[in-house]
Amino acid sequence: QVQLVESGGGLVQAGGSLRLSCAASGRSYIHYGMGWFRQAPGKEREFVAAISWSGDNTYYADSVKGRFTISRDNAKNTVYLQMSSLKHEDTAVYYCAVQGAGTPITSIYGMDYWGKGTLVTVST
Repeated sequence: QVQLVESGGGLVQAGGSLRLSCAASGRSYIHYGMGWFRQAPGKEREFVAAISWSGDNTYYADSVKGRFTISRDNAKNTVYLQMSSLKHEDTAVYYCAVQGAGTPITSIYGMDYWGKGTLVTVST
């Protein structure tokens, strides 16, 4: 069992930055890929970014490429999402998740464990 707790969300003006953190506890997660997903009001949950267990490989949705950066610190059991040049359309609840064994890292169906999410609101 893995517990995930997201933090760092809040209200920010368009063009601003935020850094989200996801702290993992329970079973060691360092051998698993991690992902960030988001869900805006009235929309389906969507992939944002993901990182391999080693940190060597990262993946981004086209909508955030060049603006968001995912990273991880396995010594601290934490994964981060640095968000810059935020847009109103980035407003959503952001969730971190742990990849299941052998499942797609960019798909919500490939995740075994989820946090409860943190709200990011970008004002115009």
